[in-house]
Amino acid sequence: MDFKKISRRLLTLGVLLCAAPSFLGAQVTGKKALTHDDYDLWKRISARALANNGEYIAYVTSPGKGDGIMTLRSLGGSARVVEVDRASGPRITPDSRFLIFTIDPMYAVVDSLEDADADRDEMPKDSLGIIDLSSAFSGGSFNADFFRAERIQNWKTPADEGSYLAYLLEPEEEDPDSAAEGEEAEEEAPARARRPGEGRPGAARRSGGQEGEEGERDKAEGDVLVFRDLRSGEETRFEDVTNYYFTDDGAWLVYTASNEDGAADGVYAVRTSSGEASPVLTGEGEYSSVALADNGDQVAFLTNRDDWEADEPAQTLYHALLGGGEPTAVATEGTAGIPEGWWVPDNASPSFSDEGSRLLFRTAPKPPEEDDEEIPEDEEVVLDIWNWKDPLIQPMQKVQANRERERNYLAYASTQDFNVVQLATLEIPEVTIGLGGEGDLAIATTNTMVKYGWHVSHDGTYRDIYLMNVTTGEAEMIREFDPNSPGSFSTTGRYLSWWDGVAKHWMVMDIQSRTVRNVSEDLPYPVYREWDDHPDEPPSYGNEGWFENDVAFVIKDAYDLWAVDPAGVAEPRNLTEGVGRANDIRFDLIDPTAGGGGGGFRGFGGSGAEEGLDPTEDVLLSAFGVYTKQSGFYRDRFDGDREPRQLIMDDVRFSNPTKAEDSDLYLLTRSTFQEYPELWTTNRNFEDMERISSTNPQQDDYVWGEAELMNWVSNDGIPIQGILIKPEGFDPRQKYPMMVYFYERSSDGLHSYRAPNHGGSVNATFYVSRGYVFFIPDIPYEIGHPGESAIDAVVPGVLKIVDQGYIDKDRIGAQGHSWGGYQLAYMVTRSNLFAAVEAGAPVSNMTSAYGGIRWQSGMNRQFQYEHTQSRIGGTLWEETLRYINNSPIFEADKVQTPVLMIHNDQDGAVPWYQGIEYFMALRRLQKPVWMLNYNGEPHGVRKEQNRRDWTVRMQQFFDHYLKGAPAPVWMVEGVPAVMKGKTLGLELVGDSGTDKGKGDGL
Repeated sequence: MDFKKISRRLLTLGVLLCAAPSFLGAQVTGKKALTHDDYDLWKRISARALANNGEYIAYVTSPGKGDGIMTLRSLGGSARVVEVDRASGPRITPDSRFLIFTIDPMYAVVDSLEDADADRDEMPKDSLGIIDLSSAFSGGSFNADFFRAERIQNWKTPADEGSYLAYLLEPEEEDPDSAAEGEEAEEEAPARARRPGEGRPGAARRSGGQEGEEGERDKAEGDVLVFRDLRSGEETRFEDVTNYYFTDDGAWLVYTASNEDGAADGVYAVRTSSGEASPVLTGEGEYSSVALADNGDQVAFLTNRDDWEADEPAQTLYHALLGGGEPTAVATEGTAGIPEGWWVPDNASPSFSDEGSRLLFRTAPKPPEEDDEEIPEDEEVVLDIWNWKDPLIQPMQKVQANRERERNYLAYASTQDFNVVQLATLEIPEVTIGLGGEGDLAIATTNTMVKYGWHVSHDGTYRDIYLMNVTTGEAEMIREFDPNSPGSFSTTGRYLSWWDGVAKHWMVMDIQSRTVRNVSEDLPYPVYREWDDHPDEPPSYGNEGWFENDVAFVIKDAYDLWAVDPAGVAEPRNLTEGVGRANDIRFDLIDPTAGGGGGGFRGFGGSGAEEGLDPTEDVLLSAFGVYTKQSGFYRDRFDGDREPRQLIMDDVRFSNPTKAEDSDLYLLTRSTFQEYPELWTTNRNFEDMERISSTNPQQDDYVWGEAELMNWVSNDGIPIQGILIKPEGFDPRQKYPMMVYFYERSSDGLHSYRAPNHGGSVNATFYVSRGYVFFIPDIPYEIGHPGESAIDAVVPGVLKIVDQGYIDKDRIGAQGHSWGGYQLAYMVTRSNLFAAVEAGAPVSNMTSAYGGIRWQSGMNRQFQYEHTQSRIGGTLWEETLRYINNSPIFEADKVQTPVLMIHNDQDGAVPWYQGIEYFMALRRLQKPVWMLNYNGEPHGVRKEQNRRDWTVRMQQFFDHYLKGAPAPVWMVEGVPAVMKGKTLGLELVGDSGTDKGKGDGL
């Protein structure tokens, strides 16, 4: 019996049975409520490309299921728009002339072939599209006859300059008639399967694992690489290519090649101006890990060609100048500078320092030869030995075993003399060279998991921190047994800065004198997060890097930016003149030229290789209203006392903008609960904003909602905020059911758009559309009393809403997952406020969970209770009563609320026995309780069909208790184990005001 078909049929039945709401406050004329079938209608903007000249943008809208559409739009003046079906991954060349994209196979075709378990070779392949933007709209209409290339694996273009493209073709399709000819045809066109790719662009194929002569190894077999001059349209083909790379300036295309007989094996360089290829190094073997210097004149790579005949051939790191000279063998096993018994592993991943003066690579101890002798199964002993002296417990060791086997250690060679210097060692394995790899010093740390691993499970991460002389490899310890981050170098490398959580201040070391200064102690306001409520050292508000020439270090308080003098001479200076604190606005420095809309600023928390901030230049600040939740942008300059100038502030959520490199055009998104984060363009002053995308017009057909900010006071007198979402057409004279969802603090997301979707938690948009009021409260915590803190915050917030008169106090439900699930499991032992709750993956017994394992990471759970989210603040034997008082299991007899749980048997965060303990307690007490275990699923629900199923069941549960809808079979009668795989029990039963077997109003 095909369970997949049964699952689809019954899931569809479940969706239909609850498709229409039994309660909508004020009906919204001409609009319909959301159903589970509607999720796939919602699209998202999944990729975008902005031309450097600011004249074009291409973006992709993708549905939950189905084919995406790429929109190409001209910017400025009269908009010209064209859509290309199934296009993805758009990229506009640096000269703003060509748009390049992938054309995906039809979703329906791929889906049907996957259902039929088709082989990989039978699946349809990607295509490539190229649009010449200079003539795309010639004559006033789009020229649809753009260039296409069929059956491609991946493609690449230079990052910064050059109108060039390279794309790797799929292998030629085998002629089934010629394959049937027999042995000879098979030799001419051997079957070759693709190895897993690395995304777009990706890797090449490997041979199909055919048996060769004894002792022969299977190795990569390349395909045809096409190099295209986009301006002229000329193409050059190269055979047997396995991978390829452009220099950032587009002057060179470097590729590796391989075939089965080794004749093609090597690294080759193509001068893009001529399209001519020349060998860098050839010879039978494998070539990998190609690295190109930022300035585009050097290449490095690994190859085992020099030891190809060995059973386990050693890798050699080679260096070459592009366009001239013989390659140099830089490092291999036995090279001076590499420790005895070490070699260059195949995951050595070479790279160049920023200026190309150093070639960085990795070494590692050579693994011992494996014993080929097999132990008979009836003699083999398999066990784990847990030793109290182990630095890491066995589960962590097992989780990290592969990583430790693959661990490697930083070394480098000067590109002038190629002398190798080993920096990282077994004792000091982590090394970061300052100034983008060009510095004379490095920050080095011990491996905390080895030296201080005993502390990890209950206390935190510690390390010893060293300053290392890059020339000699000598290391000087500057901080021992330190819980803080190692820190980072300033822009010139003169200083080292780090956050000290114990002192709650920023520290700066003058490296020459080794003098350490507390550079934030003279600020009038804290630079640590005062609201952080974990029983551990608080984090900082962050830093924004350095002024150029290390004149000042820029740090943040809760609102403003400050310049502090690392030399300790000048007084701290408020760079934003206190405007942030005066207006309850949080400022952050952003760089719109960083691309991708991610913001950020040069030098942030990095190696200090950038030049730093010029105080005479204008800077852009993002602004967020801490209490109003408004967002916007200010402009400022830090060379005087001028106050930052407001550009825009609004009751929306803005993304950080991206600036077109050669234009003053800015691109960003804005959203509210009602407004999808569409793409908008504006100028540098954020005037005349124009929306350029329309992603989900179908939203107008559905009942939606409106989010507002709510304020109340906790039982402890603490001001709290939350999000209250009312359905469209809200009528305060009616009585609504209400859904409450919480985790910790969520009110900053007031203006976040929440697309209808299935998932592990209730979807606010879905429930509001179906007539619920939705409430998301913040929760501040008191150390040692997390359960009571949740009650003290949530209950008064709910009661304040009830006092408004539009909520039916007997129809209030709540849902939370993981930490939210724990809080609900606790709350129903102390309060009957809720008519029904879903507590997902909850900890129910802190005393038994305390010594448990987070199987995904292998960590013991003690740290969580003593220092982080659970907030107990002490050990089980120090704070025994706190563990008991915060454990719902010990008060399970007080529960009078129906409880639904989900707890999956492969949960790697919260042991699923915690759910079992709570279920068994409530079952023994004859309380209404259900627990769903999606077999093989982890802490959340990952598989598509399971997410949809779970979303339906949650709605059925809440609609039954909060709307009086009929209960489904799985709740009333259950699904016996003998019926597993034959029925899902989603059919509705009972009367409850509707006909048996019918949905709400159907």
